[in-house]
Order: sequence, then structure tokens, then C-alpha cells
Amino acid sequence: MLPLDGLRVLDMSQIMAGPYCTMVLADMGADVTKIEKINGGDDSRQMGPYINDESTCFMQINRNKRSIALNLKDPEALEIFYDLAREADVVVENFRPGVTQSLKVDYDTLREINPALIYCSISGYGQTGPYRSKGGFDLVAQGMTGLMSMTGEPGRRPLKTGVAVYDIGAGITSVYTILAAYIHREKTGEGQHLDIAIAECGLPWYTWEAAAYFGEGREPQPTGWRHRVSAPYQALKTRDGYLMLGCANQRTWERFCHDVAERPEWTQDPRFMTNSDRGANVEALEALIEELFGSADTDHWIAACDRAGVPAGPINTFAETLADPHYVERGMVQSFEHPTAGNVNVLGFASKFSATPQTIRRPSPLLGEHTEDVLDELGIDAARLSALRERGAVG
Repeated sequence: MLPLDGLRVLDMSQIMAGPYCTMVLADMGADVTKIEKINGGDDSRQMGPYINDESTCFMQINRNKRSIALNLKDPEALEIFYDLAREADVVVENFRPGVTQSLKVDYDTLREINPALIYCSISGYGQTGPYRSKGGFDLVAQGMTGLMSMTGEPGRRPLKTGVAVYDIGAGITSVYTILAAYIHREKTGEGQHLDIAIAECGLPWYTWEAAAYFGEGREPQPTGWRHRVSAPYQALKTRDGYLMLGCANQRTWERFCHDVAERPEWTQDPRFMTNSDRGANVEALEALIEELFGSADTDHWIAACDRAGVPAGPINTFAETLADPHYVERGMVQSFEHPTAGNVNVLGFASKFSATPQTIRRPSPLLGEHTEDVLDELGIDAARLSALRERGAVG
């Protein structure tokens, strides 16, 4: 038994934001059926690298799903989709606004078939507003919403983040929005249309930045390796590398001075008395700490911080992270057996359920792998299926 057992999801999305959302729902037990175009399917299937001609990008975020290939421009295939939508709880799509209307799979059309349907639209800029018709991508959103103006080092070229935060953020936003709508439907029987914009899902994350801007009119600037508010809360150089030090409150700062640095006089230095003082004099503070840290290796200082209860950690590569025994023990690397690619490693589950633990129940699907099974559930016999395939209605 999984938390979302019985939830039926039709996934018309592709690439990242929508598939990430539906993967999380599938991991939690939802029955997710991908509706893919016959020629090529989800566009991420054409994104390398590949294992035996199967895209590893696709396999990372499409586990626990079934795939059927439908030509939605064919009237009979469209009727099959309507039959599926009639029994579905959720539809997820990430077409540009207007495309679902042209395909006759938009919310207003499907609501007539299934009034209780929860229909989640993920797009670049949302279903309304002057930019609604523009194509939207993660990096464009990072630029438009100010994220790149505050990422990187002062005076240098604007930098993107290391991962696709807006695409993944849109997926996560869609997950909790769908679940909230599902709870609402359980109470009222009412379905609804959910409008998720990639280019605005990250704006609510700018909490400290909004505090400075709304409170003092101060626009956030790039701070490089330092935190915007707290100090020392940043990357610091040691004898053999770097570490992250997190003195985010006064008590932690005092522990660091007394028990790690063994410089109790720093707590009485007028430049470093309060967090605001330390932030205003962060360059002088950084120079003092790095002079001290240069006397020993990273492991020495992390161990000293651990003993003192001061948050600190290494700056790992991705490979080092995946090999870290803590993440290994907590199952953050999983695997499945794929019919073409063989054994495939994927990232694990961030949420841990004590009563309903998540598992990988099926590998990422081959294109149209479950077409026959799904259509059989609709009562479509082998002869009709063969005829549909011959006319190019299904794959």
C-alpha cells in the first residue's frame, strides 16, 4: 500500500517539469500513464547520453509509469484518450497555451467528460498575462525573474544555477498543488484547472531578498560564496581545499570562536559582535578565518566543528556525494532493471514514509510499451488494436 494508491494520472507532459511532477506522484503510488506521440515520444527520449539507444535523461524521471503511444490528431485515438480521461483523476500537460484547445484535449473539453477532473497545466508563463504565448525555458526564467542577477560574484558575468531549479521547482509546485486540489475534491467532489508557470514558481522562494527589497528598497546583488544575511555562513579555504561553515546565529558563532577557532577574543571584537556587524565586515572576518584554516586540512576543521556542534561540511563533487555513506545508507541511489538498457542507477526518494515506503515498481517505459495493456483495460480487442496500428492511430 502506497500513499497515492488508486490515484489515476494521465501524463501528456514531456522533457522535465511535468515528468518530474508525475514521477513523484508515481513514486507515491499513483497509476501514471504517459500519453506519448507515436513518432519519437517524449522529446527527452532524444536527449543523450544513451545506454543501448535508451536515453538516460528520460530514464531518470520516468520510472513507475506506463507508456502508450497515441496520435491525438486521429479521431479514433482521440476517443480512446477521452475514454481514459473519463476514468482519470488527474491530467498533467505542458503544451504552450492554446495547443490543447487545437488538439481538443483542453480543460473545458475534458471537464464536460469528467467534471471531477483535476487538470494541471504547466507552461513557461502561465495561461494568462501578456507572455502566455511565449515559449518558456528554465534558463530564460532564471534570467527574467532576477535569479541570475543575484547568482555569482559581484561585478562578474551573470551566472545560472548549477541545476535546472525552475523546471524542477515547477514540477514540485505542481505536485503539492495537485495534492491540495485532490484533498479539495475529496471534500467537495469538485475538480479544477491548475495553472503553473515555470517563470514564476521560484519567486516565492526569494524570502530574504524580498525582506530587504520590501523593507528597505535594497535590490539583492550577487554574493558569490557568501550568504546574503548571515556571517560567517559561506565557503572558506582550508589548507587542502574548501568547506562550508554555517554560523547562522549568535550561539553558533560563539561556539565556533571558543571551541573550533580557539579565538574567544573574536566575540568581543566590535567588528564581529552581532550578525549585522559580521555581515558588514565579512571580508575582514573571512581573512582571519582563512588564515587560521590554512593551518590544517578540511577534514580537521570539519571534525572540530562536529565536536563543537557547529554546522559545517565539505564541498563535494556529484560523484563524492553519491558515494557518501550517509546518502548510500538513506537510499539516495536506487536502481531498476530496464528491458533494453539493463541495470540503471537513478536518484532515490527525498521523502521517507514510515508506513508506506516508496519503491521502484517498474522501470522507465519503452515508447508505447503498455499500449496493448491499457487499451485492453478499455475493452479494445486484438483485431481493433491491429486496425488502429495499421492506420497510425496508436503505436
